[in-house]
Amino acid sequence: MEYRLKTPLAEGDVRRLRVGDVVYLTGIIYTARDAAHRRIMEYLKEGRQLPFDLRGGAIYHCGPVVQKKNGEWIVLAGGPTTSTRMELYEGEVIEKLGVRMVIGKGGMGRKTAEACVKHGAVYTTFTGGAGVLAAQSIKRVIDVHWLDLGVPEAVWVLEVVDFGPLVVAIDSTGRNLIEEVVEESSRRKSELLKRPLILP
Repeated sequence: MEYRLKTPLAEGDVRRLRVGDVVYLTGIIYTARDAAHRRIMEYLKEGRQLPFDLRGGAIYHCGPVVQKKNGEWIVLAGGPTTSTRMELYEGEVIEKLGVRMVIGKGGMGRKTAEACVKHGAVYTTFTGGAGVLAAQSIKRVIDVHWLDLGVPEAVWVLEVVDFGPLVVAIDSTGRNLIEEVVEESSRRKSELLKRPLILP
């Protein structure tokens, strides 16, 4: 199935998504990589208020390539970062901040999947190496936070229109598409290795 969704995302809209569905997202997304996730966790531990509201929102694992022109930031490329680096933090971010969608590449693990089930969220993937394509859907930079972390690690608040295609890789039932593909590939490999070698 193909869906066109808008932020803030409603739990019901997210819970109807299933592994393999394609989503095009319009609204506001927030980039966050390793350093931003660590700082978010520090804020949560200290009980401090974040400078942005992620309720119903989408986090994008991305370190955009940006340029400042006439006093405004422009995103030149915005491809995804490998998501497994955020696995340590993402479950708690979903739980405590009300995130409904995580976007990245390469898949995420059990803790993130469990949080998606419990709190009504999904993990979606965007094609790696397609940073310029991603930038075409980014209409403007609304804000940026924590630039002291560096441009790639800062939290960029982006307005997007039909951002995608995003493929649902973990849904709110707990299915994990990438883990399923890896397991099936491993099974097929084992079967092939058991077959007798036939030489010409």
